[in-house]
Amino acid sequence: MTIAEKLVEARGKIPRKTVCEAIGIALSTLSMYENGERIPRDRIKLKLANFYQKDIKELFYEQN
Repeated sequence: MTIAEKLVEARGKIPRKTVCEAIGIALSTLSMYENGERIPRDRIKLKLANFYQKDIKELFYEQN
């Protein structure tokens, strides 16, 4: 599973806008992460993992 797929799965039914407001990124940025066009910087990876209550390794570094 790609990072993009993991991010989409972790977000589930949470609106993108909610995630963006909570972690302080633009909607277009989250969209690029979820479409596999960009990889988040480490600071954003940590914020996303915390928001989704996931282990950062599971979300960004382990391959399924």
